[in-house]
Amino acid sequence: MRSAAEAIKPATGRLADPLDQVDYRLARTPEQKDEIYQLRYRAYLREGAIRPSAEERVIDRFDDAPNVWVFGVYLHGELCSSIRITVVTPECRISPTVEVFGDVLHPKLDQGLVFIDSTRFVADPEKARNCPELPYVTVRLGSTAGVHFNADYGLAPVRPEHMAFYRRVFLHEAWSEPRFYAGLVKPVGLMAAHLPTVRERVLARYPFLRSSAFERRMLFERDEGQSMTDGVVGPFERASIVPNP
Repeated sequence: MRSAAEAIKPATGRLADPLDQVDYRLARTPEQKDEIYQLRYRAYLREGAIRPSAEERVIDRFDDAPNVWVFGVYLHGELCSSIRITVVTPECRISPTVEVFGDVLHPKLDQGLVFIDSTRFVADPEKARNCPELPYVTVRLGSTAGVHFNADYGLAPVRPEHMAFYRRVFLHEAWSEPRFYAGLVKPVGLMAAHLPTVRERVLARYPFLRSSAFERRMLFERDEGQSMTDGVVGPFERASIVPNP
């Protein structure tokens, strides 16, 4: 089975807009979260990244961190992929990647840098096969977060066999040799991209990665007086919120 990263191919032009029919849903309810944890388990198990477990779920303490957004990506109303976005700042350093590569990242945080740590990127293998654009649409959330939070770098913990791909497609550079990551049986290396430098080059190749200020607010702003994150940012609905079913 191919991993989610391996499933990403150059844009096919098959769709006028790869975001057509795709909904982004922030996982808020126990049911939404559990569906994502089960998807993680199935995807990781099939690619040999984890060992079987009786719980048949992949979850860790970072899923409920205050600086984390766990998204499900839905196609025609069905969960197809997921990604966890962590915003790491000098004041809030809670992050799985910082935990593993702290000797590399803490000095940079001490300098005032802000990171977008994209982890738990998984895709349903059958649905990804039928929608080659799905992985792009999923990792787009990390790119969108980078703009919204004015981040300096995007981080990617990547298995060695995928590092060349991330370097070629997303213009990442290696920051550390592979290390073992909590819960995974295969080591991952640390890759990073300086977002202000690479953004326009990546967008020139994949224009649909662009986002509006309104969409970014809908996805990432947290305001106790409003319920923007209670909904869905759906296909071509970059200016409205559709309630969760």
